[in-house]
Amino acid sequence: MIKHTLLAALFAGRLLAQGAEFKPIFNGKDFEGWWGLGTEDPAKWMALPPEKLDEKKKKSLEDINQHWKVVDGVIVNGGKGLYLTTEKNYGDFELKLDYKHGKNADSGIYLRAIPQVQIWDIAGGHADAKKGSGGLWNNPDGSKGRDPLVVADKPIGEWNSIFIRLVGDKVTVRLNDKLVVDEAPLQNFFDKGGPLPKVGPIQLQTHGAEIHWRNVMVKEL
Repeated sequence: MIKHTLLAALFAGRLLAQGAEFKPIFNGKDFEGWWGLGTEDPAKWMALPPEKLDEKKKKSLEDINQHWKVVDGVIVNGGKGLYLTTEKNYGDFELKLDYKHGKNADSGIYLRAIPQVQIWDIAGGHADAKKGSGGLWNNPDGSKGRDPLVVADKPIGEWNSIFIRLVGDKVTVRLNDKLVVDEAPLQNFFDKGGPLPKVGPIQLQTHGAEIHWRNVMVKEL
């Protein structure tokens, strides 16, 4: 009986995992469900009293509405302002989206508010840009995943498709269907050597160059 119960539980869990689907987290019209953050230690702002956190979120929307816009279903930012941040906090998940950027882009995607899956203009001026996008650039030099396995970027102005999987602290990244990071641990930028937060928001960074985002989809694991 115990054996059969365990098998049934495992089968049900497998069906549940198979039933998980990607869902859009951007509605294509406005920034409902999003707010604004910079590079900020989530342990600090998550510890704020609820009324203080609500106040922080409301104030951030003034910046978001100034610097971010939606054009024909695409998120557009000119390179300034706070980062577009999900109100919802995520644990383990898969994220897929498309992006394209302007000249000298130096942007990225924060996972659980931790920087970052890097996005470069690979012809730009930064010394590491030629290594390609998708790496965990804020990890220590020489650590696994810090530099992408291959350069998979499309030419400037073309849409790139990125897939990111985060389970525990392990990150896998595929850029334009090429594996660029293979189950590398994401380091906690704010607490060196400390654990990664168990949950946190997804952030779309803006940093000095125009960037566009579309088809932002998440599957929770």
